Amino acid sequence: MRMPLFVRRALYAMRGGFVVRPLLIARILGAAGMGLSWLEEWEPQLGSWMPDVLFPSHSDPQIAQVILAGIAGSIMTVVSIVFAILLMTLTLASMQFSPRILISFVRDGVTQWTLGIFLGTFSYCLAALPAARSAPQPFAPIVTVAGAMVLALVCVAWLLFFINHISQAISVTHIVDRIASETVEMIDSFMPHRRTAWTQRHHPEASRNVPESPLTIGRSGYISFVDIGALMAYAIERRVRIRLTRRVGQFVPEGFPLFMVSQGEGPKKADVESLRAAVDVGPARTLQQDVEFGILQIVDIALRAISPAVNDPSTAINCIDQISRVVITWTGRDPPDTFVASPPHIVRVVIPWIATTELLDTAFDQIRHYATSDMAVMMRLLRAFGDIALVADTSLHEDLLSRGRHVVAGASRNLPAEELSRLKMRFDDLERSCRKTASPTR
Repeated sequence: MRMPLFVRRALYAMRGGFVVRPLLIARILGAAGMGLSWLEEWEPQLGSWMPDVLFPSHSDPQIAQVILAGIAGSIMTVVSIVFAILLMTLTLASMQFSPRILISFVRDGVTQWTLGIFLGTFSYCLAALPAARSAPQPFAPIVTVAGAMVLALVCVAWLLFFINHISQAISVTHIVDRIASETVEMIDSFMPHRRTAWTQRHHPEASRNVPESPLTIGRSGYISFVDIGALMAYAIERRVRIRLTRRVGQFVPEGFPLFMVSQGEGPKKADVESLRAAVDVGPARTLQQDVEFGILQIVDIALRAISPAVNDPSTAINCIDQISRVVITWTGRDPPDTFVASPPHIVRVVIPWIATTELLDTAFDQIRHYATSDMAVMMRLLRAFGDIALVADTSLHEDLLSRGRHVVAGASRNLPAEELSRLKMRFDDLERSCRKTASPTR
């Protein structure tokens, strides 16, 4: 669904940061503490149903002050200790696996809700504390205090849940699975249609040479999102063709001609701002439309796992499995249109997208290069190629076979003859898979 770029950026930031969601929860609970204490003072009968066991004297504000202050102080102490340990754990995890995995942890909803609930409980107690006073007239907001006690119990239970969640989240298997799941989710939203007998639509005007004017961008950064609808609306209104010179995920330096507009004279200043607003450029890559970024995170973990300093082939095998999962999802979907036309015979927008062969290069070439002496990793690479061949279009089979030959050729210089024969048998399985003319799922 088309939406303004700044709204999409804000929604993505809300999912991926320790600011927006925790701050929103803290403000809501703080407002609840203030509103409930005010309502209780406005209607004193609200506290009459509270049992005397909890509050022997319904008019003693000192009990309410001690409870509220004690909960607020203890909650902040727990938050400081727990999140200091969490940040230290994330630092060690980024050093062991990859600095890019921090994005996945920051986007973790459980961690954001934990911070929000703890800060919200603190805000609730702090907002309700002024209502418990001894002068000029003693008042004890006992219903509000009861709410603070309930929130304290919730925090205790949530802390146990959070510790259990973090103990699982820092395991490499969970990290790789989460990155792959987020990447597949992005593919589902960006490329929802299953692949059919689809070929790239050819437009007669696509290759026609037309005069183009370059348009630069105002800052450097990585392209994280392209608003195709906004570009189409501008192209139709101005009756021009817009061609992007870089695809999503690539770096664009300041002053580089990102747009080429098919018109004789240069675009006006208002037109320049309209086009710039249709492309989100930031300091880091994101998973909004960049499937390659998700694969790169998993590849980084695999490369560290097969390095001589770590020597953990099991982790590398797990990474290859998850990479093949992402690639299979990608090859099973209709790719986005490079040539966007309206009406059908007039190309309005030309947007380059990453090709399947480029995605395969990113996914497997570095692992193949550095794992030539590891039999288990090379065997799993060939199996991944065979799995992809079962669902991919037949035009991709020769490319997969070529990659399989490179795997065998690289291993032949480092593996003994017995292991090399097993590897060749796995390559024979890949050849048989590629001889299939269609996937069994089609």
